[in-house]
Amino acid sequence: MFDPDIAPSGTLLGLLQRGRGDGTLHALAAPRAEALAALNHCVLRDPRRDWQVENRSLYYARLYLDLDGGLGGIEHHLFHPDDLTDPAEERTGLALAVLGHLASYGRDDALRLLRRYAADGANWSWALDELALRDDDAALAALGERVLARFPRTPEGEGALAAAVRDAFEPRPWRLWADEQHSPRTAARVRAAQEQGSFDRWQRQLRPQGPRPGWSVREVLDWAQQGLAQHPVQLRHVPATRCLTAVAGPEDRLEIIEAAAFGEGAARATALRYLAEHDDPQALDLVEAAADDPDPLVADAAVTAFERMRSAAALERARTWIRRGDALGGAAAGMLACRGAQYDAALVLDALRRTVRTEGCDAPVLWELADGAGRLQIACAAPVLRHVYRETASSHLRGRAARALAATDPSFAAGFAVECLWDCEETTRELAAHHATTADARVVEQLRRLAADPVEEAEVQTAVRSRFEPGTPTG
Repeated sequence: MFDPDIAPSGTLLGLLQRGRGDGTLHALAAPRAEALAALNHCVLRDPRRDWQVENRSLYYARLYLDLDGGLGGIEHHLFHPDDLTDPAEERTGLALAVLGHLASYGRDDALRLLRRYAADGANWSWALDELALRDDDAALAALGERVLARFPRTPEGEGALAAAVRDAFEPRPWRLWADEQHSPRTAARVRAAQEQGSFDRWQRQLRPQGPRPGWSVREVLDWAQQGLAQHPVQLRHVPATRCLTAVAGPEDRLEIIEAAAFGEGAARATALRYLAEHDDPQALDLVEAAADDPDPLVADAAVTAFERMRSAAALERARTWIRRGDALGGAAAGMLACRGAQYDAALVLDALRRTVRTEGCDAPVLWELADGAGRLQIACAAPVLRHVYRETASSHLRGRAARALAATDPSFAAGFAVECLWDCEETTRELAAHHATTADARVVEQLRRLAADPVEEAEVQTAVRSRFEPGTPTG
């Protein structure tokens, strides 16, 4: 996870960092040099809170195309000396993904940069994955020797090569390099690495770690607790809960309740999850006590256990806990938002307003609260949802706020839905394609562009085409 420095939402940089559709529209209206400077800042200093989930690469790639932007800044970033000392994926991943989309749009300079970085860069495997989707066989085959040269012909090097082949996200390059016809200089070594990877998987299956059939409840709880003494620490309470389900019977209930009330960290967390998943009558009281425990493992497990409960008793307890100002109160708010009845709308609205006021527009529980405001069609929530939409740094939360606004705000179709057509998240663009009013000329033009874009997601294009069918409302 990142904690990036996000500019104010009213600035060009802040809009682009958030991936908002208005970012593209403002960049196209701004002086080109200013827009390119802001764009490069975003691509070279990834602004996403969760870079593994949020989308920005296609959004930025399209803006490079619209601004006819050069790639000198990306090239300098990729081949900076920092690449030798900081090989973490998050430093270069966004830039490489942007290059991949630009290559899909026919930018040969982006393709050449990806090939060069795959040969020489620290995050070469990401570049190789981008090339695997876009480059031709001859160019990929030519990279084989350069990539294999990274792995010395030592037992350690061959082991690392086998792991790289086994864990490759896109296997196409390795298959080419294992083919005598395409890459005779690498074929034998890559085939040996493939065989070693298969052998390693087979060995792991023969020597499984963890509980065995016939273990007792106490042995499972001890195994969970022993993970905390490992280096690095192994948090085993989740798999231990599954094991406990397999070995525990009615006669073990009192022992599990005792562990949930008085056990050590991981053992207590395991017991709490087990009791919650089985709707034990004492589970809610034990969760409430554990939520205040000073051990964060126990407190977090208690909250998570409650979030997974689906009983009417849990929902009723959520109506009591929703006013708590801690994580358990947030979980209660999320539960009511997702599963509460229409008469819970006032509680959900109050929790939404209180959370934004006290925790800001990036609080984790806002995801469920935004969904709940839309599900319960709380019209009074529209002003705070609009505020969350504008201010949050999370493009996923913004998309949820947009979906809630579509259900609660009559002005959505002519307002935020228009800019959502340029949003960085495909689900938000799909929502906008269904709702944006075609009375705005920009909407019709963008819908046609999305329909013809070879890189656009199929779901978005399906939504766009539905707007042009005879009899479809135009908003």
